[in-house]
Formats: sequence, C-alpha cells, structure tokens
Amino acid sequence: MKSRSTLATWLGGLDSCRLARVLETRRDAASPPEPRSVGELADRLQRPGSVALALPQLALPHLQVAEALAALRAPASRDALAELLGAADDGTTGDLEAVLEALADHALVWPDGAGKLRMAGPLRQAWDAPLGLDAPLEELLAGTTSDELRGMLAALGIKPPGTKSQRLAALVEHHSDAERILSAVAKAPAATRKLLEGRAGAGPARPARFIMFGSPGPDPEPGARWALDRGLLIQDRHRYGPARMPAEVALALRGPDWHAPFQPVPPSVGLAPITSREVDHEASAAASAFAAGAASVLSACSTTAPARLKSGGIGARELARIGKAAQADDAVVRLTLETAYAAGLLARDGDRVAPTEAYDGWAEQEPPEQFAVLLQGWWNLALTPTQARDEDDKALPALGGAPPCNGCVQARHGLLAAAARLPAGHGVRVTADLGPLIAWHRPFADSSPDGPPFATVIREAELLGVLARGALSALGIHLRTGDPEAPGIECRRLLPSATATARIGADLTAVATGAPSARLAALLDSVADRETSGTASVWRFSAASVRRALDAGHTPEDITADLAAVAAGPLPQPLSYLIADTARRHGRVRVASAACVLHGDEPALLAELATHRRLAKLGLRQLAPTVLISRSPLDTTLAALRAEGYAPVAETDEGTVRIEKARPRRATAPVPAPRGSRARGGGRIAATSTAQESAALDPSTLATRLLAAPATTPEPAPFDGGAPFATDTEEIVAGWAKRLPYSDIRQLAHAIDTGQAITVEYVATSGNRTVRTLSRLDLDPPYLEAWCHLRDAERVFTLSRIHSVMSAALE
Repeated sequence: MKSRSTLATWLGGLDSCRLARVLETRRDAASPPEPRSVGELADRLQRPGSVALALPQLALPHLQVAEALAALRAPASRDALAELLGAADDGTTGDLEAVLEALADHALVWPDGAGKLRMAGPLRQAWDAPLGLDAPLEELLAGTTSDELRGMLAALGIKPPGTKSQRLAALVEHHSDAERILSAVAKAPAATRKLLEGRAGAGPARPARFIMFGSPGPDPEPGARWALDRGLLIQDRHRYGPARMPAEVALALRGPDWHAPFQPVPPSVGLAPITSREVDHEASAAASAFAAGAASVLSACSTTAPARLKSGGIGARELARIGKAAQADDAVVRLTLETAYAAGLLARDGDRVAPTEAYDGWAEQEPPEQFAVLLQGWWNLALTPTQARDEDDKALPALGGAPPCNGCVQARHGLLAAAARLPAGHGVRVTADLGPLIAWHRPFADSSPDGPPFATVIREAELLGVLARGALSALGIHLRTGDPEAPGIECRRLLPSATATARIGADLTAVATGAPSARLAALLDSVADRETSGTASVWRFSAASVRRALDAGHTPEDITADLAAVAAGPLPQPLSYLIADTARRHGRVRVASAACVLHGDEPALLAELATHRRLAKLGLRQLAPTVLISRSPLDTTLAALRAEGYAPVAETDEGTVRIEKARPRRATAPVPAPRGSRARGGGRIAATSTAQESAALDPSTLATRLLAAPATTPEPAPFDGGAPFATDTEEIVAGWAKRLPYSDIRQLAHAIDTGQAITVEYVATSGNRTVRTLSRLDLDPPYLEAWCHLRDAERVFTLSRIHSVMSAALE
C-alpha cells in the first residue's frame, strides 16, 4: 500500500504531457471504464497482471536496471544504483538516467518525495534472487534472539550493546562496510573462505529436494560453523534448509570491481547502404508474391477442405497436398492458413477446416485489401506460424490449437523495434544479425528452437515484405504505429491491382503476371490446371481440363467467349482446336442411373464399350444397339470410362445432362459473436445501463481530466449508506464479489454492461488459482456465466471467488 500511495503522489505531481505518456505506455490501466482519479490509476498500475503486461515491452537495459534496484531493496538512492551498475566508472550515467526515465514512463520505477527510487511491488517479485543475491542481513535476522546477536558481535570482536535493537543495528552497521567483512573473512579458516567465496557468486542456496516440510535440515557444511557464528551465513533457527548468505556479505566478497550487468547500447551489426526505393521494390515483390500464393492456398482449401488430424490441426500430408495444388512451399501454406484462420476466413467444420462465408467476400477483393487482412492477422498472432518442428524436432501441425505464446508476439515486436532503430538509409548486411538485436530489445521473446536465433520470425517478415534488404519497409513502419488504417493504405501503394487479363500461348498455357483477379483465377482454374503461382501464375490447358469445364455445364461456345474476353490477344488456334475436339467427343456416351444405363447414338461405339476388356469389371451388357446396362453405380461407371479416355456425361432422372458442380464447403465462425447482457428468467439480471461499448479516451484528454479531479475517489459502501453506485450492475457485483476493490468492481460491471471481454484471477473450490479471459458475460447472482477462452467452453463462475479484474483488450 505504501508504494501505491507514493505512486499516486508522483502521478499527481506530473504535468499533463508526462502523465499522458504514462497512460499511452500502460494502455491497459486506462481502458474503459477510465480511472476517475490518480489514486485509482495508481491502483490499476500496481496490479500484478498489469505489471506482467508491461514487462515484456522492456528492453534489456531496462530489465537490468530494474533487477539491480530490486537487489538494493528499493527505496534506494540514484548514487547507490549507479555504483552497483558501475555507471560512473564506465561513463554510462547518462544512459542510466535515460533508462530510469523510460521505467518511469511505464510507472514501474519512480522517485518519491525523499529523492529515493521506488518500484512497483509486483516488479520486485519478478526475481526470486535479483543478481543472485539473497535477502539483506536485517531481513534474514528476523526472529533471531538477543543472545544470538550478542554472540555474533562478540565473535566479530565488537562489544555488544545492551538491547536487542542496538545489537541488531550494530551488526547491520558492521556488515554494511565491505572492508570490515573482507577483514573478518581473511581471518577465517581455509575451508570457510572457500565456502564463502563459492557461495558469494553462486546465488542463494536452495533447500535440498529430499528435505520434507517440517523436518530439520542437514548439519552445516564443513567450514560453515565459523561463518554462522559471525553472521556471515545465517541459519534458520529451526535449521530448515541450508544456511543463507546476506546480500551485503555476497557483494563484499565479489569485490569492488564487480558490478551488476548493464548493457545500454545494443549489439553492433554489419550495415549496408540501402535506398528507400530499393526497400519498396523488394517489399512490393515479396508482398505481391505472398498475396498471390495465399489466394492460391485458400482457393485450394475452398475446392477441397483440408482434413484435420485426430489430435487436432492439419498434418504434413494435407499441407503437402495444399502446397502442390497451390504451387506454394510449406512456409507460405502454414503462414496463410494461420493468418486466414485468425482473420476468420477459415474455421473448423467437423473433421475438416473449411473456408467461412467471409472468405467469399475476401476472394472478391483486390490483392492489396486481401494482403492487408492477412498482414494484420500475422501481426496479432500469438504463435510463430511457420515453425514446423518443436524443440524435440517433432513435426508440428498447422492450426494445431497451440496455447497463446506471448513470447512469439514479443519476437515479432522485437524484430520491428530492432529494425526501426537501424541508421537511416541502412539495412543489415546479413539478416541473421538481427537475432541478437531482437534479444536486446525484447529479452522475453521466444527464439527459434534450433538454428540462428529468431530465424523463423525473420523469414516470415521477409515473406510478407515487412523486412526487405535487411531494413524495415513502410509496411513494418506502419504496423508499429498501431494505426489500423495505415497498413491498408501502404498495401494499396505497394501492391499492384489484380490482373484481369492473361497471355494465352500456342503451347496451351495461360500466363497472368502479378496477382490474378478472382474472376480470372476462377475462370482459368475451371478450364485449365494451375502449374505455378507467385509473381506470375501459369495455367496449362488439356483435354481433361476442358472436359472438366464441360462437365460443369459450360458449353464450348461459352468457354471460347470467356477466354477471349480475358486474353491479351486472339485465342491461339491450337486452343480453339482443343476445345472443339474435346467438345465433339464430349457426351458421345451418356450414362443414366438404373444402376446404371449407357446409351448413345453410335451403335459401333456402344459395341466397343461392351467388348472393352478393361471395362469388364463394370459388368456391361448390351440391351440394344444403342443401349448398355452396367451393374456398377453411375459414378463408378463414369470414372472407369473417363479413365480409359472416353468422355461420357451423366444424366438426371429427367433425361437432362447432370451438371457436375459441387458447392464449396463453408464453415461457420469459430467463436460465436459476443452477446449483450439480457434477462433470461430465473432471477437473472439484465443490464440496466444503456451505455454502448466505448473506446478509451485520448491519453492527453484523460490526463487533463485526472489531474483536475480529486486525488482519490470515495468508494461506495452499498450496505452502509455510502455514496451511490454509478449503475445497478456495480451495486450487484459489489454485493457478491466481496474481495474486489471498487476499481475492479467498476471494470467487471462495465464489461457485463457493454459485452466486452475481461480477464479475471479466479480461485476454484480446489484452491487452484488461474487467470481466465471471459466474454459473453451473463450475470446471474451469485454467479457469472461466461465463455471461458482458457477452456474454450461456457463456464459458470462464483463472483466471490474472483480476486482481481483487468482489461483483456490488449492481451
């Protein structure tokens, strides 16, 4: 509570611009409903979940300074921190101040009224043993008796004072002087010196695994008794666990030349000059190629929905089939499937993954709009989509439902942060050199399981044109800004519009440069076989492909007219001959189901079929010169005749030609849309607020409002005549969720009223503590019904077991 009050005091003393920077950096703390005072803002900023969201955004020097401050047990002075980091010795004092400013912008470290540096409580708990140091002497001596303190002082040659507090102060004062500690250790036996020097650099000792709770630990190590008698090691009075070394002793033994690691400058990389035109050109080529490949991949999925493995996801065999049909490599297939699934273009449909109705609208869009959808999906993916193998080198399926990976998101963000800080007009000579830079900018990021660090995410950025010639392209720059409209505008600038025409050659090929339009691709896919995709797509006409179009109900005249409309010149004569010849043979034999009947106008052809040795398995029998009967089903008979080079057509029961055109399989949305609160009977509570889902206020506006408001907001007391609640939902939640502070009650009630998602810390009846993201909230006191994204199912939660609440919008 002390840190919260000093944080509120510091926030209240900022000007509006500086407070707006804090709000912009920690956007989750300013999410609706907006805090109504700096006190409430300070409370939100100090939540463990909010601090956990801020930590992955920090670069390596920020974490190093925070760890050093945690080792000093803040509050600590700037001078003590600089001395521990060696900033004065190596001339990095200015860098240290810049890092402290950045930590203050995150509201993780701030100065108090006495000039000391304080840090958020949850941040201190991020390290069990910061810098490998145990707790300070005074903390380790808690519970030590006065007689024990007297014995330690006497062993050190210090006259013990009369009271326990004086003896404790005298021992702390002695251990605060590194020279006095070193002088005492110099007099120790050799075994003790070896033990102390080894422990000083090894971090705090941990209890042995075989020690059961409540049983005494082993006897002290050889040489430890001398150190225990002088307070250089501290043993628990009940001898639970190993002896512990106070932080002051460890620092003294490490020597005056030892400093905590501090690397304010990122690693150097080999640079190469590059112009913006060259970056744009390569980014445009990469994005165009991926857009064309993605369209082919999803078209293949529309034609034949990929099957799911029993264990979930799309396996290697299906991925290879899709890649062959779309003429795309495995990385493009995986990247397309994952981004399309995230964008709602694909969804699970039973034992398959099929396009949704949203795909049909996407397929009609121009390539820049199509690519922008997939690019945004990649930026927000909580996984690395092209990672094909896990750490044990086992093949990973696509769309396997892996748990969200925040480290994967941070790897992507770290890549863009690293590339954005390269000197203007330069890119890295070798893109693998970006790996150490990513690790510096985002230490919490997940690297590649094997090979160069972050090689997978770097390759993905190159495939999408986000990274080009070792530099950040305009696409990547706009992704970093967070403006949802900017990437789409840049896509329209870099990617050409779809190609509506194709060059059809006498070699029976059709070539479309760039991304083909949906209409052109659909036409050529129906009448020809796609051979390649990318910056140029190639189709090849054959008798089988033309027959496929005729089977789908197209007439030869329609095929010729449609191709002439999209051809860059006149149709070549070989193609016209192919269409006419295939059409002349098409339908010469007609198959009717009786199980089934074959008939035609040419007795010689029917006689040939009846005596064909390879068709004997059909059980054909001639009933008349122009009629055959088959013992095999209609579809089996059709397939067998076509396999032998004939071109039969199927008839309906009415005698008309059956059109063989299957409707593409479409899946429903993977997650139902959130529903608003509503009354459903049985005492359930309908939302009384008419407020709609609102966007967060501009940080500058909110900062001005907070500084003008009282420092603290009085909390209503529903059953004690306190101030009234803002909504009925707030009052109901407060009556049942007794563990929640008022700011959490406001956020939970707001989520219920507006239909927003929310993240809660929930303690089950078993005592297990979990963090759940909930949506589709329905209040039914004392319960909350919701869709649990952790379990991917509807769940019922007891309001009294919700221990904290925070926005889920930015997770």
